[in-house]
Amino acid sequence: MIKEKVQARVLVLGAGKIGRLIGFLLADSKDYYVYLADLAEPDDRIKQIMQETTLVEMVSLNAKNSDKLKSFIKQYQVDIIVSSLPYYCNASVIEIAKELNLHYFDLTEDTKTAAIAAEAARSKNSSGKVFIPQCGLAPGFISIVANDLMKHFTELESVKLRVGALPTNISNSLQYSITWSIDGLINEYGNLCQSIENYQEVKVLPLEGMEEIKIDGLTYEAFNTSGGVGTLVESYLGKVKNLSYKTIRYPGHGQKMSFLMNDLQLNHDRETLKRILENVLPRTFQDVVLVYVAVTGKQDGHFQEENYVKKLYPKKIKGMSWSAIQMTTASGLCAVLDLVMANPGRYRGLVRQEDFLLEDFIQNRFGQYYEQA
Repeated sequence: MIKEKVQARVLVLGAGKIGRLIGFLLADSKDYYVYLADLAEPDDRIKQIMQETTLVEMVSLNAKNSDKLKSFIKQYQVDIIVSSLPYYCNASVIEIAKELNLHYFDLTEDTKTAAIAAEAARSKNSSGKVFIPQCGLAPGFISIVANDLMKHFTELESVKLRVGALPTNISNSLQYSITWSIDGLINEYGNLCQSIENYQEVKVLPLEGMEEIKIDGLTYEAFNTSGGVGTLVESYLGKVKNLSYKTIRYPGHGQKMSFLMNDLQLNHDRETLKRILENVLPRTFQDVVLVYVAVTGKQDGHFQEENYVKKLYPKKIKGMSWSAIQMTTASGLCAVLDLVMANPGRYRGLVRQEDFLLEDFIQNRFGQYYEQA
């Protein structure tokens, strides 16, 4: 199967919006051979990817069939497993990575899944390998940026992390279009959110904490959502007075989602909510990703503020157009994977996003997308 010498063999589980781009970026670097696994037949975009590179191979695998998955990994000597599956599918994949001593990466925003990965990383069988959950944009890149800014202060007062993936054009009362996973969207809107208030860890309600935020003269809203903060609360507990993560949306979206999820109690019937959203919200690849981090504290005895603000847009690679959320998420995972493989022995066990230096990330061939924005 493998026609050229490569650095590693990667199994990407899930060939959806993000998984296919992860596979393409890694294979296009010519350092990775990628098995792109899904039960669906290859669509036109995946066929186009396979025409552009011989280092991507589409395979039919059911991630729920652990025996067949393990057999495939052993037969084709897979080194790395990347899960771009819905968060609720990752627990069994983590167990396989632990059992077969593989490097593991995923995109989950789900805190329970991240905890399972952390436990697996402590296994003796996982010696020398990494478990890196919560890759991508938020969680992911946002933690790397925040950690970098926080190092500039001798005392930390507040850290605000704000991220949004928004359609560039909207035509519905929810002020939103589907740019990524509906399952992930509902999960982050419906679960308790980690924050730090007055040096103490607290759990705050999702869709609450509404605030107004202005970027480039445009007004947005931001509210609490779950998972985007990654492990920053754990890493900085007792070191920063206030730390919070919120999702950026167009004004009015949060109130309407709160009506659906709280007033109509659809947070307790997520399958119904998913069907509603899939039926009424259009999908779009015309999007913009907003990244906003603000840190305040003491520098040289003075109260100061530092900010990181970016707008990221869709990109065309070899004639193929990719949305901003695809690019930010896929390149975020590929960059940390590439840094791990380029520095043998530097990273082991559970690796947090904030363990990566911002300078290393943006100088990486995949992370450069963030600087080019």
